[in-house]
Amino acid sequence: MLLLGSSASGVDEGRSSERERSEDPLIEQVPLKQRTNLGQGVKPVRGPFVSLPKHPFAVDDETGLAAVLKELSRPRAADLFCGAGGLSLGLSEAGFDVVLGVDHDPVALETHRSLHPGLSVDWDLGNDEMVRHIADVITQNEITLVAGGPPCQPFSRAGRSIIRDLVRRGIREHYDLRSELWQSFLLVVSMARPRAVLMENVPDMALDRDMWILRTMVDELEELGYAVEERVVATSDYGVPQSRQRLILVALENGLEFNWPEPTSETSVRGAIGDLPEVTGGWRPSNGDDPSDPVASGWMTYGRDPMTEFQKRMRRDLPAAMTDRVYDHITRPVRDDDALAFSLMDSTTKYSDLDANLRRYRSDIFDDKYKRLDWNALGRTITAHISKDGYGFIHPEQDRTITVREAARIQTFPDHVRFAGPPSAAWRQIGNAVPPRLGEVLGTAILASLESEVTRPFQTRDISAILAGWFSTRPNPSIPWLRAENWWQVIQSEILWSRMSTNQMQEAWRATRNLKTPKDTLQSMRTLERYTHLRGRDDRVEALKALAEWFGSQPSGLDPPASAQQLNEVPGLSKSISDLSIRICPGDDEERDEPVLVTHGVLRVAARVFGDDVDHRNKYTDGRLAVARLIGGQENSHDAHLALIDIANSVCTAGDAPACTSCPLSEVCSFARELNSSAD
Repeated sequence: MLLLGSSASGVDEGRSSERERSEDPLIEQVPLKQRTNLGQGVKPVRGPFVSLPKHPFAVDDETGLAAVLKELSRPRAADLFCGAGGLSLGLSEAGFDVVLGVDHDPVALETHRSLHPGLSVDWDLGNDEMVRHIADVITQNEITLVAGGPPCQPFSRAGRSIIRDLVRRGIREHYDLRSELWQSFLLVVSMARPRAVLMENVPDMALDRDMWILRTMVDELEELGYAVEERVVATSDYGVPQSRQRLILVALENGLEFNWPEPTSETSVRGAIGDLPEVTGGWRPSNGDDPSDPVASGWMTYGRDPMTEFQKRMRRDLPAAMTDRVYDHITRPVRDDDALAFSLMDSTTKYSDLDANLRRYRSDIFDDKYKRLDWNALGRTITAHISKDGYGFIHPEQDRTITVREAARIQTFPDHVRFAGPPSAAWRQIGNAVPPRLGEVLGTAILASLESEVTRPFQTRDISAILAGWFSTRPNPSIPWLRAENWWQVIQSEILWSRMSTNQMQEAWRATRNLKTPKDTLQSMRTLERYTHLRGRDDRVEALKALAEWFGSQPSGLDPPASAQQLNEVPGLSKSISDLSIRICPGDDEERDEPVLVTHGVLRVAARVFGDDVDHRNKYTDGRLAVARLIGGQENSHDAHLALIDIANSVCTAGDAPACTSCPLSEVCSFARELNSSAD
């Protein structure tokens, strides 16, 4: 049986037991005797350890699955990397029977098995044969939806180059099941071909420099015939009472269009947990602790009626014997110094605001280590770290961290859901889960989209090919160094000639394009200075000279080509220029680094094409996703991205009168369609 948390530990080793008298007016209100006893540990509290019965239709093998499916009539779903089943629970509420859950956490699988029919199994998605077996199970049992949240740690740059080389030489397959589990997820889909795919992940997958994994997934799903939509959503838009953003990808068969669910009203922390009874830190129920009987173990009475629709929904499915009982409303014990710190905090207090006597962690690193929740606001994002301590989730009024049940509520797990194992395992399962409410609204939208049979008018692969084909016909793009041979030509031209007229840029490019290295530029500096002086760019040539001299002082390895990492570390070189130079001249295939750019007007093009305002909001999430939907992920993406830059500076210019008739995207562009409609 596990002990609860680390908040019961003693004083940090090496800390002085004596401190100077505080000048903080809040701490001065505390009696001196109480202040001198700060830092005393508390006795850890054990359990309770929860053991859960199986769902009535849970089975142990594929033979049993085939038999139980005869008793189920709803569309079927599989949840890979299912954990405790937050996503599964939401999909079940939406109208699916989640008949296959796969994970590698036996305690979480016990929770999943208690909630869902069919198989909840510990199958290794990193194993080649097991992935094929999972795909067979999905195919044979006519599973409609494959869902999951695969871990998606990006490849290192060196790792990608090695992989590309081995694939090109035929030494190994495109999918490396030992390296990244997102590939296993994609391979299951490619083999099983379900009607719908739902992937949930962290927003960082869309913030990766070149979004390589996400763009690859979209490209390969489209090649399989799916229409793909991806978006970073705020879960609070769908009634999840916390600040939590997730990346969602939905793919539907035969090009069917997915209609995103409309946002609903937000729920505050009070609206989520305000009906739960008061408890003290470390409290445990005395009304039974039988590990084999969760109904008899670990509960207290609610003590009040639900006050909001959210709270009513949380209690809705409680069994008849449990309608007056709240389970798992337990939390960690509280140290004396922590209790004092909590009592001095409100929702606006930062950890660094606390007196030094009450800080056990570095306040410069852990500025928000202790955080009291605000009754009238959203909760903080609950992660698996809550299994280690709950300092970031202090109750809005009570001087303790939140309980297991409060954490579950904030994640939208209903009150009838119990979590297998000790409290630390419960917190970990809750923190790792997809909020069930998010799964419900997405599952409902997927079923509606499958039934509507409306096809998406365009695919990313099609747009990418159109853009790349258009750019190939442009011998003299509006920004001529889009045809540069190496990154120095781009850097030099951006510094000297950006924001000139198109004709002036063309002339300047012809005059300086033969200066292909920093050494070339320095050798021609006197001529270059005279040329730039005539164009009023003296300050710019001085900046270029300083940069060329810096490069000249470096090892010869920084002559073109240089790596993306090297360019991003050059002092005095802006990131926008280094990124553009890398995008135009990404190096050889083994070292390609093609960042998704939101500069040089490309967001304006994306906003007009999709009829959205991504050029004015969330440009590093929604904006980059919109650009990625235009450039794709494979052979056409390089030229497609350069085409976007060219279009933004020649056709889709700022103002109310872009040259839509000259734009290769006019047939798929919302702005162009509206313009044509108003003209008619």
